[in-house]
Amino acid sequence: MEWLDNSFYALVALVIFLAIVVYFGIPRIIGKMLDKQIQKIADDLAEAKKLREEAAALLVEYEQKRVAAEGEAAGIIAAAQEEATRLTAEAQTALAELVARRSRAVEDKIAQAEAQAVAEVRARSADVAIEAARLVLTDEMNRKGGQVVDRAIGDVANRLN
Repeated sequence: MEWLDNSFYALVALVIFLAIVVYFGIPRIIGKMLDKQIQKIADDLAEAKKLREEAAALLVEYEQKRVAAEGEAAGIIAAAQEEATRLTAEAQTALAELVARRSRAVEDKIAQAEAQAVAEVRARSADVAIEAARLVLTDEMNRKGGQVVDRAIGDVANRLN
């Protein structure tokens, strides 16, 4: 009986083991466990897909926000440059007006000072001329005073007649 060697007993033991495994429903239990594991993996994949889609949507949203923020920043910079240009132009205009006003004021003061100087020179010239005339008349009257009075009296008498 060579056919009853160790291989035969191993085969019988394997068959008995498989029968016991089938009898107690081990393949069904293992199948359920595998189904649960498969379902868990499928749920995890679905959740990962959902999270990936949300992340992609957030990425798009933040990219749009970044583009909008860059546009807004560019607008703010452009507005600030325009404001700086406007303020510079206004400051230059105001400075030019201030310089013109001050120049006019200085020119007016110079003209007023010239007019005052001319008036003072004229007044002084008149005073000097009056003083010179007084001195000349005084001197003339001292030398020829009597003759002038006699002649003046004669002129008055001739005119009255």
